[in-house]
Amino acid sequence: MTSRGKKIFLILTVVVPFLIYCIVYYAPIIKNAPFKSSEFVSLQFKWGVGKDLVNSYDSSTGNYQYLNNKDSLIKTNFKLRTNDIIYLHNKANELGLWNFPDVIANRGEDLNSSKVLRYEIEFNYQRKKKKVILMSDYNEIPKLRDVSTQMKNLVAQSINEAEERYTPKH
Repeated sequence: MTSRGKKIFLILTVVVPFLIYCIVYYAPIIKNAPFKSSEFVSLQFKWGVGKDLVNSYDSSTGNYQYLNNKDSLIKTNFKLRTNDIIYLHNKANELGLWNFPDVIANRGEDLNSSKVLRYEIEFNYQRKKKKVILMSDYNEIPKLRDVSTQMKNLVAQSINEAEERYTPKH
């Protein structure tokens, strides 16, 4: 084999596969890059069973409604602080929310089941949005279950803390 042939063979066997790998690996990361905290618009968080998710919070309007332990619908209004938004955005980045599948549910599961608790988290930005539906009984990929549950708990905790700040003390 000539010197030129060896160089071409080396390029075709090492460089080309490496470039293909880089494109395949980094394309989703680059595609999801526009999620910037400075472009944050709103956060919606809903949960419940069945088709209608009665419990919800919308950060753009501050509307929060939930069923209490007596099945009474409680409606209130408060907004998350800028620090809360930045914290949730950074946690979403850290946990990889942008790379989560849109639906985290067991195969063949009915998303409108009246027996399984469903959560919907939606981050809205100026150029993109990310919505994740999480079924509480998900058990197929333990690491995905744990990370998505952690994100859901962080959102719920931030909303509950904000509600406590705005609720008048008697």
